[in-house]
Amino acid sequence: MDIMAPPRPVKSCEGNTPTVVMDKKGTEVLFQPAKSFLPAIQKILTELEEETAKIKGAMVEDNRFCVSVHFRHVKDEDYQILEEKVRSVLENYAGFHLCWGKKVMEIRPTIEWDKGHAVEYFLETLGLSNSDVLPVYIGEDRTDEDAFKVIQRRGQGYPIIVTSIPKDTKASYSLIDPSEVLTFLLRLARWRKSSSSSRSLNQIWGVVN
Repeated sequence: MDIMAPPRPVKSCEGNTPTVVMDKKGTEVLFQPAKSFLPAIQKILTELEEETAKIKGAMVEDNRFCVSVHFRHVKDEDYQILEEKVRSVLENYAGFHLCWGKKVMEIRPTIEWDKGHAVEYFLETLGLSNSDVLPVYIGEDRTDEDAFKVIQRRGQGYPIIVTSIPKDTKASYSLIDPSEVLTFLLRLARWRKSSSSSRSLNQIWGVVN
């Protein structure tokens, strides 16, 4: 929900021209589809910090365009209390909804925008929608599935999930953990520099289908 891109004509996924703001130097375009929600998000953040202060292990994070409540270190017997407090705060704010990630609850603006839309926005903004450029998307969270779906639907690119166990996913490839992600990116960089290489991408990348 907070995107920077080069200053050129852009269109949203629906074909409408979105509201964009140039930075002070005029070198980048800021696209923030949830900007009008910022005042309410700050109020939600303050209330959640107050309501969850006494729950050991709970952490409230300001992600600017959403508020995350981490419960990885919350005791099992305290989780229900934490969720009830989060829901009680949310009840006072129309236009927001609650969703879950990996050991985290997130309060987000209710707008038609997700990571899949963001991928399409980047491709269109950079003029790569109909080119031979292949997007590579790596993610481990359930919210990354929206981006995987877009790449699958386009039939263009590499959606890669990071997981050590089998999962139901729209990704086409997998890497076990962050260290394998690093290895993959290093191999990709080496392949890019090696113009004489005749090996396939899969051989060089070492990814699992």
